[in-house]
Amino acid sequence: MRVVLSNDHRSHFPVGEIYDGALVRPFECPERWDSVVAALDTAGFSDRTKPEPVDLDRVLRVHDPGYVEFLGDFWNDWVAAGHTGDAIPTVFPVRNLRDDRVPLDPEGRLGYYAMAAETAITEGTWHAVKVAAAIAQTAQRLASAGERAVFALCRPPGHHASADQFGGYCFLNNAAIAAEGFLTDGAERVAVLDVDFHHGNGTQSIFWERPEVFFASLHGHPEDAFPHFSGWEDEVGAGAGAGTNRNYPMRPSTAFDEWSVALEDACVQVAAYRPDALVVSLGVDAFIDDPISSFELTSEDFLAVGRRIGALRLPTVFVMEGGYAVPDIGTNVTNVLIGHLET
Repeated sequence: MRVVLSNDHRSHFPVGEIYDGALVRPFECPERWDSVVAALDTAGFSDRTKPEPVDLDRVLRVHDPGYVEFLGDFWNDWVAAGHTGDAIPTVFPVRNLRDDRVPLDPEGRLGYYAMAAETAITEGTWHAVKVAAAIAQTAQRLASAGERAVFALCRPPGHHASADQFGGYCFLNNAAIAAEGFLTDGAERVAVLDVDFHHGNGTQSIFWERPEVFFASLHGHPEDAFPHFSGWEDEVGAGAGAGTNRNYPMRPSTAFDEWSVALEDACVQVAAYRPDALVVSLGVDAFIDDPISSFELTSEDFLAVGRRIGALRLPTVFVMEGGYAVPDIGTNVTNVLIGHLET
């Protein structure tokens, strides 16, 4: 299996995030990437490719132009306004506040385009974000050209990013960019399967009214888990996209015997949709020892995840999302890929 990756992800490394009432070292850190690469080395995934330059015109097929301009310009504006540290949003256009005007002040713009306060923008964020999108685009092009499966080792992740908001460690939605790329390159239908512990709210919102993309997500119940305000079963899409969205929220301590039932149903739904290609938002934070999740999958279980996805027999791009148990994330990711190769 081809792996697309770049060491340029290291340009994004915030000094901290707000967690449990304190500023802590971010869970989304460069060591996650290192763990995956080390496991890929051990497992023999030696076919590796650097990404082509990002195609921003394709990025703009899923993201708002004003938002992309904000990401590109923000750091310089932040510094010019006299700020010296990482940019962490502190105010948001929530209920009873206006959301139809973009503030001029950098702190106001930061909150306007943010959905949560744990995600910081740093001097190197925009570069890393563009490279992550380029990785997803390159992987998709390889799959469109005939590769059965490609792994896009993206960092930062992307599935919480909507058309015009960042948060949950995500800035550009790499999975949505890959799905849109398949459509641009001739696919009539694409499925996105999100197995990250946290609901892929950004991907859901981007394709909410799009009948040519089917989205399924297995995740912690929004009553218990971030992002809290999306991911219920009754969210099925709208307009022309009604019926093309399936959510599988599950409670804390869910183990593989229950989780796999949801995976099986999601895969049956994907197959019934008859897509031309599949994008997998590959988060492995459903792992039992993940520090910010509450499911109980084991490393061995991820082999079965890969096998079931492989049984769909679709051109597939695996896009790296979450997973924060640094010592184990590499094993869990490679187990999914190994399981897929066994089919």
